[in-house]
Amino acid sequence: MPGAEDLAEPLRSRWSPSIFDADHVLAEADVVRLLEAARWAPSTGNSQPWRFVVAPRGSAAHAAFVPHLSRGNAGWVPAASLVLVAGCEVVDVKDPDYARYDLGQAAAHVTLQARAMGLHAHQLAGFDKDGAAAALGVPDHVRLMSAIAIGVRGDPALVAERDREREQRVRRRLPLAEIVWWDRA
Repeated sequence: MPGAEDLAEPLRSRWSPSIFDADHVLAEADVVRLLEAARWAPSTGNSQPWRFVVAPRGSAAHAAFVPHLSRGNAGWVPAASLVLVAGCEVVDVKDPDYARYDLGQAAAHVTLQARAMGLHAHQLAGFDKDGAAAALGVPDHVRLMSAIAIGVRGDPALVAERDREREQRVRRRLPLAEIVWWDRA
């Protein structure tokens, strides 16, 4: 990956697969470690506005969440060992934009911790947020924003035809010149 060679692990090897090993089970201690990574993320004024619904494959929470996935995500998310459904406080926060930013920080920490543990994480937003919130019993003061599917990568030969190109393409990012304004005076 051009440009990533000098990055620290796990940034260098982070990748979002579209297939997970449906036989892999994540130990509860590992789930706690992932949640601790989120807990220690920075937040505005230490507000920690993120909230997660923990939905291991086979759990009642998982069964309640899966029917709300978009068609594109319904084919691969259910096989992940764990889905963390992520939301943030929207009441009694100084600025909801900061709450969403802070949730992004917590999700990034989970993603990098997963990679450090030899797991892969794939963040997604393709699901009916209101329907999932109702099915999962999420309180009204929390707005679901995204989810993180976590597990061990499955067999690439089993990727659905519609996802095959995405699963095999080379990772690319915009060049720094397109995303950075830098005064080098």
